[in-house]
Amino acid sequence: MFRLWGKILKDNRLIKDTVVTDDTDCSRTQKILEALESICLQFDLSKPIWLELNINEFKMRGKTRFYPDSFIEPIDFDYLEIQILEE
Repeated sequence: MFRLWGKILKDNRLIKDTVVTDDTDCSRTQKILEALESICLQFDLSKPIWLELNINEFKMRGKTRFYPDSFIEPIDFDYLEIQILEE
């Protein structure tokens, strides 16, 4: 079972969080992108842009943070963090 945790933080405080699960036979990349889309829908956010920093950090640690420069629209929090909980 694949689980991705998404959380919004502002001033080092957790504002919102959610966990998305996926039991399909899709590729790992597809599961991550679909889970991120689901998280953004739940939080009413535009999808962030994956920068090279995000890709490298996610490959090494299984988590990454999307800062305001990753979003097209302005955001009212410090960052969105996603983290793989289980694969």
